[in-house]
Amino acid sequence: MTATTIRLYETGGPDVLRVEPVELADPGPGHVRVRHVAVGLNFADVYFRSGYYPMQPPCGLGVEAAGVVVAAGRDVTGFVPGDRVTYTGGPLGAYATERNMPASSLIRLPETIGFETAAAMTMRGLTAAYLLRRICPWLKRGDTILLHAAAGGLGLIVSQWAKLLGLRVIGTVSNEDKGAIARDHGCDEIIYYRHEDVARRVRELTGGAGVPLAFDSVGKETYAGSLSSLARRGLLVCVGTASGPIPPIDALELAMKGSLYVTRPALADYIADPMERTALAGELFDLVGNGRIRIEINQQYALEDAVQAHRDLESRKTTGSSIFVI
Repeated sequence: MTATTIRLYETGGPDVLRVEPVELADPGPGHVRVRHVAVGLNFADVYFRSGYYPMQPPCGLGVEAAGVVVAAGRDVTGFVPGDRVTYTGGPLGAYATERNMPASSLIRLPETIGFETAAAMTMRGLTAAYLLRRICPWLKRGDTILLHAAAGGLGLIVSQWAKLLGLRVIGTVSNEDKGAIARDHGCDEIIYYRHEDVARRVRELTGGAGVPLAFDSVGKETYAGSLSSLARRGLLVCVGTASGPIPPIDALELAMKGSLYVTRPALADYIADPMERTALAGELFDLVGNGRIRIEINQQYALEDAVQAHRDLESRKTTGSSIFVI
């Protein structure tokens, strides 16, 4: 069986991505072959490609896709050919038309969720789930949160879910078009970070108190402003580094700014337990399946256009989710 895949032989910019045919053997014990219908494009892919996340070329790229099981190896339980599935996480190699992978990585996809929707939301949706349902279970109706990159794929899911929980959302975006998208998905207030002081505006919008929680997927450019936006004993969740890594954490600064907390979580640690992964996925699928959370797929690419897709993602031209359609 020959599959088309994207591989890289060195880390670097988008141009290191190569389109290649790969011969697939029959799936081994505990593995299945999945025929992809759609593949997710995530900033995590940029981190691996650039070398920010450790990986060992030559290898494939991509951590999220949805499709159909077409073959199963020995000792596979729970999945048979014809099953609709989605997944997020390792091993790398989702940028492919088909692949062999561990059956333990798969999540059964209900009929209420389309393949394209699943590829656009499995990683982001499960991230939103653990952010709001595991890291911050103490949030209560009426609390205010700060959400950076509010018009991005993760931001749009978090803001909608936060509104379902009764939270007030202050979102940051770069321009008015993105501001309109963020408002349409639940943001109560918008801060334009390119010409407004984020921390100052947050204080103005909260009567000087600051917010108990900030979700920051931007990183280097926004870290200081996020800290200064927090209320006493507030929590900064550094969930991404789109603008570069955050600076070294100064413990004394956290004390001086109000006994603040900072965490840098990883999705893998919140879905490592199969029962917890199933519970989070079930809650996500229910909300999306019944229309309470909308998934915006605003960019679609052919797999062969991976270089351009990465350029668009890194230049922050994109809104919502981006996928490759196979």
